[in-house]
Amino acid sequence: MTSSSSPSQDTKRLAHDYPEGLRADALMEEDVAWSHEIDGERDGDQFDRSERAALRRVAGLSTELEDVTEVEYRQLRLERVVLVGVWTTGTVQDADNSLAELAALAETAGALVLDGVIQRRDKPDAATYIGSGKALELRDIVLETGADTVICDGELSPGQLIQLEDVVKVKVIDRTALILDIFAQHAKSREGKAQVALAQMQYMLPRLRGWGQSLSRQMGGGRGGLATRGPGETKIETDRRRIREKMAKMRREIAEMKTGREIKRQERRRHKVPSVAIAGYTNAGKSSLLNRLTGAGVLVENALFATLDPTVRRAETPSGRLYTLADTVGFVRHLPHHLVEAFRSTMEEVGDSDLILHVVDGSHPVPEEQLAAVREVIRDVGATDVPEIVVINKADAADPLVLQRLLRNEKRSIAVSARTGQGIEELLALIDTDLPRPSVEVEALVPYTHGKLVARAHTEGEVISEEHTAEGTLLKVRVHEELAADLAPYVPAQFA
Repeated sequence: MTSSSSPSQDTKRLAHDYPEGLRADALMEEDVAWSHEIDGERDGDQFDRSERAALRRVAGLSTELEDVTEVEYRQLRLERVVLVGVWTTGTVQDADNSLAELAALAETAGALVLDGVIQRRDKPDAATYIGSGKALELRDIVLETGADTVICDGELSPGQLIQLEDVVKVKVIDRTALILDIFAQHAKSREGKAQVALAQMQYMLPRLRGWGQSLSRQMGGGRGGLATRGPGETKIETDRRRIREKMAKMRREIAEMKTGREIKRQERRRHKVPSVAIAGYTNAGKSSLLNRLTGAGVLVENALFATLDPTVRRAETPSGRLYTLADTVGFVRHLPHHLVEAFRSTMEEVGDSDLILHVVDGSHPVPEEQLAAVREVIRDVGATDVPEIVVINKADAADPLVLQRLLRNEKRSIAVSARTGQGIEELLALIDTDLPRPSVEVEALVPYTHGKLVARAHTEGEVISEEHTAEGTLLKVRVHEELAADLAPYVPAQFA
């Protein structure tokens, strides 16, 4: 029979058997000692102290289709979306094309399109965009597909967004928010980021929502007392005021950046260098055409709005005339007016150019709609008086009947392929013909000591003939009035 000792007796024994320095270690060893009779009856497994203190994952609560907890096997989960459009005008093919373009925009933004529906209406419903009954049907589609976002093919009012979200129980965004998101992803330069941020704030300002603390009021103004005179601002009003202040600051920054670009344009004007702007629908091949014409090396990708920042490159016509070629941001149907306003300074490259290369995707099902959408934006930036050449790109993949129709309907047009180089030589010759030419024709004998004038004649004018004689360089050139005045002292008497 074993005798049990009390805790006080054990303590006395430890104090007697162990010196002062080892007494605490002995107590800890006795405390953590495991006994089958005592510890075997405890509930559950026994863990170390670090394991007991750590967060423990409860299995079976994850909503992911696959467990992606392990870093080595982590996967990117794309946002799952359902598209919805309202068909008010045009044919059913037009409505399908519009929703297909919305699907391409969603995929560019990084979403997985699960389904798309169209409703025939005279006009969008003022409350839920598609009507209360169709909104309930849309909720069933969302539940069936497991989507977490609904994208509407149009710009929704704040009230429509709220009420449609209340019905479908998932996030709802519109076409404008989707395009703004793509621009935010693709903007790389400081100016591009500022322009996108300004457009996003303009879009979000009337759509700020508040509840709970957001609707509580700040303490009122006034000096002295308990500082409760007047109702004060609610938090949402404070947020709006701060957004307006940020927008004003962003506009000032964009205006300062515009000054730098304007100085560069003035320098080109001073040297009388003609400018050509490439404009067109997004993903029509503008950057590919710029690379083919100048070897600029701009990013080329089969995606909408792959490049946002304008690129200006120097080019030369077959006859040796220098000009600049500017690649501008792509356009799209129903381009948000916030973006048009924010990117107005960038789009001025189109308005200030001497010639517009209007690029259209020849392989698109309805290229005429692309032409109309781009021309609408060109009108908005005031560039209707600039001469235009319609460049039908992707001719190698286009339907020959569509090419014939476009070439017949557009008076100044040419079919090219930036990928294969088809039609590029003809396009360069057309640019050489349509670029504005110097107005004054001069024949001068320039001494060899004034070689700068000869160099200016080559860079700023059009050299018709050049002959090196004993007295100097005999030039026959077509130049602007300022250079003609500088060459006047060297015009031989027989040509004066």
